[in-house]
Amino acid sequence: MLRVLAVDDEKPLLEELLYLLRSDPRVRSAEGASDATEALRRVTRALESGPDGPDGIDVVFLDIHMAGLTGLDIARLLAGFARPPLIVFVTAHEGFAVQAFDLKAVDYVLKPVRPERLAEAVRRTCAQLGRAEEVPVAAAAPSSPPAAAAQRPPAPEAAVAERGPEQIAVELGGVTRFVAIADIAYVEAQGDYARLHTDEGSHLVRIPLSTLEERWGARGFVRIHRRHLVALARIDELRLDSGSTTVRVGAAELQVSRRHSRELRDLLMQHATG
Repeated sequence: MLRVLAVDDEKPLLEELLYLLRSDPRVRSAEGASDATEALRRVTRALESGPDGPDGIDVVFLDIHMAGLTGLDIARLLAGFARPPLIVFVTAHEGFAVQAFDLKAVDYVLKPVRPERLAEAVRRTCAQLGRAEEVPVAAAAPSSPPAAAAQRPPAPEAAVAERGPEQIAVELGGVTRFVAIADIAYVEAQGDYARLHTDEGSHLVRIPLSTLEERWGARGFVRIHRRHLVALARIDELRLDSGSTTVRVGAAELQVSRRHSRELRDLLMQHATG
């Protein structure tokens, strides 16, 4: 079972997170820290006591925006230890996902935190620690949430999945939107996530780029780089310059890798003469 440290400088949010964590049967203990100094002190004590010591910590659930050191700063400091605890980021901001996964985060949970989403983060943590056998088939949901959770309107059941053949569900801050696949100009890989770019903005989803490539190939999406999947019909311009190939998709200029250049040119010619 997991020993957890949760870090957030907003007391109501920290209390809610601790409540949800303590309600999960896979969590042995969950303690809180309200700032970076307290968090680092507790982690240092845990490391000094050893992995099986009374103060051990398996995973830290970290807010990103805090006074003083940010959650990203704390994660960078912890990475310097020989055997640091795992990290799960819990934040209201989706824009730090790339940095989070560069720091080897197990998961990236958006606020407001839904119990089922937090349970998934716990599952991933158990799996990474090799404790998958401790995970019950279904974790019990908390029966009486604290005031902060009770005042929140219930979020719709959200899944990062396609809704029928024409839409994909995306979530931001507990709100689920359905984006038309036809509105997506290109997709950018960001760690275990993918960022969907439309004319109106972008949306982060937890689906690998390779999965979207398989699903959307028949819809005219082509891989042009290890980081990018592009809707063929949305390519405005193809540029060849000193052996380098790029495409312009709206205001974005994207690099085309050598292994995809010839295939992309052929596809564009077929599309133009189509």
